[in-house]
Amino acid sequence: MSLDLFKEQGVPLDRQVFTWREMVGTPISKLDDDAFTRVRIILMNGIEAEAIRFSHACARMNRPLQLALARVRRVEHHQQTMVNWLLGADHSVLDTTLGFEQVAIEITAAAAQSEPDPYLASVYRFGMLEDFDHLYRFAALMDRLEGKDANNILQSYTDIRPGRPTSVEHRAPEDDLRNPYDRRTAAPISRLHAYTIMAAEHMTHDYYQTVGPQFADPLARQLYAEIASVEEQHVTQYESIIDPTETWLEKWVIHEATEVYNYWSCARQETNPRIRAIWERMVSYELGQLHFAMELFKNVEHRDPAEFLPATLPEPIPHKSHRAFIRDVLRNETDLRAVGTRFVPASQVPEDAASNVYRNQLNKDGSPSEIVAAGWRWAPGTELVNAGALTGAEGRV
Repeated sequence: MSLDLFKEQGVPLDRQVFTWREMVGTPISKLDDDAFTRVRIILMNGIEAEAIRFSHACARMNRPLQLALARVRRVEHHQQTMVNWLLGADHSVLDTTLGFEQVAIEITAAAAQSEPDPYLASVYRFGMLEDFDHLYRFAALMDRLEGKDANNILQSYTDIRPGRPTSVEHRAPEDDLRNPYDRRTAAPISRLHAYTIMAAEHMTHDYYQTVGPQFADPLARQLYAEIASVEEQHVTQYESIIDPTETWLEKWVIHEATEVYNYWSCARQETNPRIRAIWERMVSYELGQLHFAMELFKNVEHRDPAEFLPATLPEPIPHKSHRAFIRDVLRNETDLRAVGTRFVPASQVPEDAASNVYRNQLNKDGSPSEIVAAGWRWAPGTELVNAGALTGAEGRV
């Protein structure tokens, strides 16, 4: 059953309240909960962070909206706290990192398959292959530092194998900009996809920039620096597909609709009843915030948000393994490179192209992502196999 954005009013803003005990509840279990419960937590943390980031930027440019933005932003800050604190202390930094990459792979793969605009779908596939390779490099780092199997976190939903090599992902800024959708003609799902993936990638970038310096291992520090740089490129890519002529209030309404859509998708698919109740509560809160923003939009711009919002939400973003689709994209598109807003085979990129010059300078002392995975291939049961080797047991998978 779908959800009518205009009929469902949700919880009014002045009734959206929390206590500290609610915000800081019992976290999920790293190993006992389904991996897609963690995917949903990381995704929604990123989407809330993006809503707050946008709200602050909007407030700096729009004095008359500052109080309204502050009222909604305070609730969204508490929502983000409630969601983010669902990850417990049993998650190491590397555990959470693998979760971030699983989000980037599976959610972007889902968007690529349901995106009606062929160009935007190609943008999602292009970025997905790069995040796929990041997962492989971080899995190698986990084996190097901890002797652990990354699949304990991924739970066999996502392959651990190379994608487009991280070492060739570094591009000059002019090769990271894409053509935006047209706000006058874009399908509502295209806007929801763009805002969702941009939010997820921005959260990934910020997380890597925060945790990277916390490692003692020099190669780990370099790897996080390298991949964080690519994540900044991804944020640049995904924000550039959003029509820049959308007004501030129009963007605010779309942010709120994106939150409704994603929380609703989470609630429809969550397997943990306690966490599902949180997603359902957040759907009600976000509907209230959406109607608050829509009323402002109508009063200030004298426009109807039905111009760009769907009456009912599209089908939920499928939170599941997209292994077959990803393998097909790997076979057919790993060799693609960005030249301006286009994707072309590597053989068609001139040697003196701006991105080649930029990449060669960055990699002149070596690429951490190449070093960390040199000679490494994932094998199941890493820590068990290694422990067996240390005690004299035979064989390695």
